[in-house]
Amino acid sequence: MIIALACVMAIAVIAFILGVRAKDLPEPEAESPFLHLDERKAAIYENLRDLQFEYRVGKLSDQDYQSTKKDLQRELASVLAEVDALKARLVGQA
Repeated sequence: MIIALACVMAIAVIAFILGVRAKDLPEPEAESPFLHLDERKAAIYENLRDLQFEYRVGKLSDQDYQSTKKDLQRELASVLAEVDALKARLVGQA
C-alpha cells in the first residue's frame, strides 16, 4: 500500500516537472543597470565612515588618513561619473 502510494506520488511529481513549460514560468525581474554601481558606492561610503572612525580613535596618522580619504573620494567620484554617464545613455535611448 505504501509502495503504491509512493509510486503514484513519484509519477505525479515527474508528470508535473515534465509538464511545466518555460513560457508558463514568470519572467525574472530585470536587474537594475545601477545595481553594481549602487553597491560600489555604498561600500565606498562605508569605507569612508570606517576610515574616519579609525582616525578619530588614533589608529591612523593624519597623513595616512588624508591620503586614504583622497583615494576613496577619487573612487567615489569615478562611480558617480559612471552613474551620470549611464543615466545619460538611458535617457538618450528613450
